[in-house]
Amino acid sequence: MLHKIRGIVLHSINYSDHHKIIHIYTENFGRVSYLVPKSSGKKQKFPSSLFYPFAILEMEVEHQNLREIQKIKEAKHALLFSSILFDPVKMPMVMFLAEFMYKILRDEQPNQLLFNFVCQSLQILDLAEKGIANFHLVFMIRLSSFLGFYPNTEDYVENSFFDMRHGIFVRIKPNHPNFLSPGDSRYFRLLLRMDYENMSAFTFNRQERVNIIHRILEYYRVHFSSLMELKSLEILQSIFD
Repeated sequence: MLHKIRGIVLHSINYSDHHKIIHIYTENFGRVSYLVPKSSGKKQKFPSSLFYPFAILEMEVEHQNLREIQKIKEAKHALLFSSILFDPVKMPMVMFLAEFMYKILRDEQPNQLLFNFVCQSLQILDLAEKGIANFHLVFMIRLSSFLGFYPNTEDYVENSFFDMRHGIFVRIKPNHPNFLSPGDSRYFRLLLRMDYENMSAFTFNRQERVNIIHRILEYYRVHFSSLMELKSLEILQSIFD
């Protein structure tokens, strides 16, 4: 059966000499793997430029619930970005965040609010002319609210520990290893005050920014064992050197 849907490209990988698999988070079916032919010749039905990281697509697809790899019949960009693909800061961010979502959304079911959040976030990044250094930090921590473990800040006091297993700030050091020190917890709470509107008002030096992103990743790893090494992280960090 054919379905007309929207999807967000997360990752692509070679499958054979003639095909590749595109992993897409779709509005209707959650994360889906699609088999598409590799581009060749002048008349390319699915050019490689169609499936760049975090591209937002309109697609006509075959979908059978018992099939592990689905097929795309037609695809086009639902939104053409004006700056992301050409910006030396925005593009590494997008590559990193797409890889990040690819690693954590392994068996994720469709979530309209999550899908809308990603689409709206990308439009904000595309239109932003300055003050985007903290965009990926805001994206990552806000994403946790759609996955069920957004931190609770109500009990924060100075010198608290952040308990990553339970997503809360506590006054006594937890009796397990998954917590942040009072110093890191203070930065983590500062991060929770940021959103896309005020993110440009928060300034961090390189070491602080590196530390913050590693603490966010540590928090996610407590909840997603699939989140291993991110190849694009080094590239992202280099743009702030």
